Amino acid sequence: MERPPSAMAIVNPASANRTTGKVWPSISDRLGRAGLEHDYAVTSGPGEATLLTRRALQDGYKTIIAVGGDGTTNEVVNGFFDGDRFLGEGVRLGLISRGTGRDLVRTLGIPRDEDQAVERLRTGRTRRVDLGRVEFVGHDGTRQVRYFINVGDLGLGGDTVARVNRTTKAFGGFVSFLWGTLATVASYRNKDLVVTVDDREVARGRMCIVVVANGQYFGGGMRIAPLAVMDDGLFDVVVVGDLGRLELVLNIAKVYRGAHLDHPKVRMWRGCTVGIRGAQPALLDLDGEQPGRTDAIFTLLPGLLDVIV
Repeated sequence: MERPPSAMAIVNPASANRTTGKVWPSISDRLGRAGLEHDYAVTSGPGEATLLTRRALQDGYKTIIAVGGDGTTNEVVNGFFDGDRFLGEGVRLGLISRGTGRDLVRTLGIPRDEDQAVERLRTGRTRRVDLGRVEFVGHDGTRQVRYFINVGDLGLGGDTVARVNRTTKAFGGFVSFLWGTLATVASYRNKDLVVTVDDREVARGRMCIVVVANGQYFGGGMRIAPLAVMDDGLFDVVVVGDLGRLELVLNIAKVYRGAHLDHPKVRMWRGCTVGIRGAQPALLDLDGEQPGRTDAIFTLLPGLLDVIV
């Protein structure tokens, strides 16, 4: 019997403003010409990438290639788990980034150009990175658990992602998220929150956003956690305090440059567990998806996933 390919591509045809489905045949052809034999599965709706990834791992595939945006990659990463059981020992994750934000690949140094991304997959150098686990309140009011690879945040980021995801992304990541941020700032009210890092209370009061970062970028190129390292066994926790609307707008350029950590209302801690709670709900953003709200508990899972970089 012929041995099947060891790689499975999980393809989100709706990513990149619904263009990925059209260009996937040419990407698949490039993979084949690079000697990367593969099977593939195309998603038909939200959440399906998780189920397809889990099934591929149970079937024995040793390389999973996420073809889509940061949200697709988040779903694929969640497919590496069955409950709290990790299914990915000895498995590599590859990325062909075709999303709006493309924030994860910025930190990992993976090219956004598809030919160059295929070449990276061909050479196959891997980096073992940390993952995050978060327990939170889902939209239905129940406690839920999800995993993430890049950034989780509560507050302004969650509201912005909710806005961007329900509107067009035709103008690309930078413009879509910048517009979404500015539009959200116009009506957003800072939240009263309590933040703990490794069981120690570090911040209490009105806050704009609390970011629990494994990677450096979110929001289509904002370098929110410029010191974050994805394999150091620690979250970078960035708290943006009670900034007013004008202060936020005037400091957005500094966030894109990663030059905001010296602002007097911005503070940063490092740790392995982060708790965020508040009397009023704050929306959660995980890798560009908006699955729920506070209260939330983040736990770092060190050195768990091999990523082809």
